[in-house]
Amino acid sequence: QVRLVESGGGSVQAGGSLKLTCTPTADAYSRYSMAWFRQAPGKEREVIAPLARDGSTLYANSVKRRFTISRDNAKNTLNLQMNRQKPKDTGMYFCASRGGPLNSLEARLYNNWGRGTQVTVSS
Repeated sequence: QVRLVESGGGSVQAGGSLKLTCTPTADAYSRYSMAWFRQAPGKEREVIAPLARDGSTLYANSVKRRFTISRDNAKNTLNLQMNRQKPKDTGMYFCASRGGPLNSLEARLYNNWGRGTQVTVSS
């Protein structure tokens, strides 16, 4: 499995923006579908933005029209642009991968995660 390294977390006030970056240690996009997960305090890890090998995307309802997942092939990064953030966006954010070409909001299908980066949104 490729190793995934997240960066870009931090603290922001409600309404603000942050950008997260995931850097795989090897070529991942031609072999895996990718996703960003979020784990809020006391809750299970959930998929919020998956990206298929062909670049197609899905979004959880909680982040739709506020978050954007994208892939930069030249820099070998997977990005998550988070706008209009809310306190309920607070949590650990993880980059993840799974075999197969399709994107999915089924968390159980992903079998490889980075160590995560913390995002805190204050009101």
